[in-house]
Amino acid sequence: MTAAHQPLLKVTDVHKRFNLPGNQILRAVNGVSLELSAGECLAIVGESGCGKSTLTRLIARVEPVSEGDIYFAGESVKGLRGEQLRALRRKMQIIFQDPISEFSPRMKIGEFLREPFLNYGIFSKKDAAEKALSLLESVDLSGDFIDRYPHQLSGGELQRVAIARATALDPLLLICDEPTSALDVSIQERIIDLLGDLRISSDIAMLFISHDLTLVSQFSDRIAVMYLGYILEQFPSRALSGARHPYTKALYQSTFRIDGERGNEIEALGGETPSAIELPAGCPFYLRCPVSDDVCNQSLPPLRELAPGRLVRCFQV
Repeated sequence: MTAAHQPLLKVTDVHKRFNLPGNQILRAVNGVSLELSAGECLAIVGESGCGKSTLTRLIARVEPVSEGDIYFAGESVKGLRGEQLRALRRKMQIIFQDPISEFSPRMKIGEFLREPFLNYGIFSKKDAAEKALSLLESVDLSGDFIDRYPHQLSGGELQRVAIARATALDPLLLICDEPTSALDVSIQERIIDLLGDLRISSDIAMLFISHDLTLVSQFSDRIAVMYLGYILEQFPSRALSGARHPYTKALYQSTFRIDGERGNEIEALGGETPSAIELPAGCPFYLRCPVSDDVCNQSLPPLRELAPGRLVRCFQV
């Protein structure tokens, strides 16, 4: 692969295991491989507990990988320590699900926004203060917010400030870990639009974590569907209606769609996800799948390429 075609992010056969009491092992991520190009938005979708947030923590080096490797801008992040890890986090920023968790209640918004510049020695205090004002403008907030405390802002306003801080150092990759799920529906669309505008203006790559297929299909380039730590399907977002894996179909059918026909029933996905401590021997979706047979319970299906850009892990497709 030439440098010109090298992906910004490359996740190669990554596993994450957590040791639990009683010699038990929780397998949170199982053989995940992904690529993300500069300026591209990849959405990772799945139910709660599927491993998507754990995967982002591995990518950002918040947690170490158990097996496999992760490459960012052509370099492995697996063994980074000290200043090398600090440099990585300048180029890779995270927006979390609950914005209030990112703020100190005793720190004014202006201090929160100035902190990255001062920590990295980029600007003087005066210049950092001016930059903080421009950051607020970039997320459609007035300069009056500089002297406010977190408790004086709404959830949507706090998330805007969190986005402003995450983009302050001009990162190459923005990891969005369900950044709208804690917000009212009326605010979610504004945050999505804001992220879309930032992506266009800065050409930043985004990894967007969500449980909502229809939401991410509106702005992402590609979608990867995760279940029990495995990637079950990958496809271009525009091809969502042609999803092939039974799990992806079930997720799609269980969500409300504005463009859906009147009278169509919304089908809830039934059954319970197996434990990540005792993974099935075969397909991880076997026990909930409406089309599975004996072969599905015997071995793990490979992730096969059915068409350019479309990968599916299923014996029945």
